[in-house]
Amino acid sequence: MTSRGALEGLTVIEVAERVSGEYTGKLLADLGAEVIKVERPGGAPTRTMGPFAAGESTLFAYLNTNKKSVVLNLADAADRKVLDRLLARAHALIDDHDAGWSRAMGLTPEAVSAAHPALVHTLVTPFGQDAPEGWQSARPINVIAAGGWAYHSPSETPADKPPLKGAGRFLSDYEAGIDAALATMASLLRLRRKGQGQFVDISEVEVQLNRIDCVLDRMLAGEAEPSDARTAYDMGGPGTSFACRDGHVFLLMTSRAHWKGLCALMGDPDWTRELREDWLEFDCTPPNVAKFREHFTGWIARQDKHPITEAAQKAGVAMVPVQTAEDLPRHEQFVHRGFFQQAMHPAFGEVSYPTAAYRMSATPVRIRSAAPELDASRQEAEA
Repeated sequence: MTSRGALEGLTVIEVAERVSGEYTGKLLADLGAEVIKVERPGGAPTRTMGPFAAGESTLFAYLNTNKKSVVLNLADAADRKVLDRLLARAHALIDDHDAGWSRAMGLTPEAVSAAHPALVHTLVTPFGQDAPEGWQSARPINVIAAGGWAYHSPSETPADKPPLKGAGRFLSDYEAGIDAALATMASLLRLRRKGQGQFVDISEVEVQLNRIDCVLDRMLAGEAEPSDARTAYDMGGPGTSFACRDGHVFLLMTSRAHWKGLCALMGDPDWTRELREDWLEFDCTPPNVAKFREHFTGWIARQDKHPITEAAQKAGVAMVPVQTAEDLPRHEQFVHRGFFQQAMHPAFGEVSYPTAAYRMSATPVRIRSAAPELDASRQEAEA
């Protein structure tokens, strides 16, 4: 018989109200933990965040699968006692509030540890504990910039347009949530072995620093100078997104092998001989990049994204299709892996939920229930 989940039998209380903490709780809930979401009167802020469908937040629907909901006013003495009873039987507490809120609610690391020494307390904040309080109100775009990740998104943005925010407005929250869930599970294993809880301090900006790539490495090595120019951290070369007949493809070229493979793929048109065979390595000038893009744009516009990218990859060319949200649930590899699971939502009907990038034979990740209705588990919490 298949287990409910790898974390079955563990109870997690989530007082988090930002994406970082809610995503932490979602990862634990999807692995089988009982996650009880404590919401303020009126509901969690993410219930009012778009995008919306059928009058409901799709963000909240994604972040809160497999959870329970209890509404508590933590400034009220009676409701605070309900929270204390929940914590007394829980194994972990997930939070993402600033230090001022924690003090006001009596949920500082010191207070939680004193009252519940056998509890794993994970707190996710923009800059970690002991940072200046003014920094704790930072938004994801601030964290992404402070952690060095924003250098990619301003690339090639027109000078009269604001910089882009990169891969979604909550990139830093999701990344921090992954680390927070991992650290929480490691602490839960320690709790099982030693019977001792601990405090886990997650800094969102340090998570970003741990994800640095070759552009930041080049800066740290002294090979590239930091700059506030929007194109300062481009990888170089002609790579970018190009429109094709049925969507877009993304091309990255940095070597002679890439160029020769692409020329063969295009049938070695005459214009390619205007560029040196090693131009990507030794003659990658703005005029040559512009010349390439001008000719390539016309050719790729006549191609279909899936057949041409498959042919390109077989030719050793780093070209991939740009997948839309509509494309992904039908992608043959994701279908084969069962990455998207169908589940019913009371407002949306049947929904395709993305799950996990791994498969566990005995305890697979499952979407067992949609995001909870507000205060749906209040009687259970008070029992």
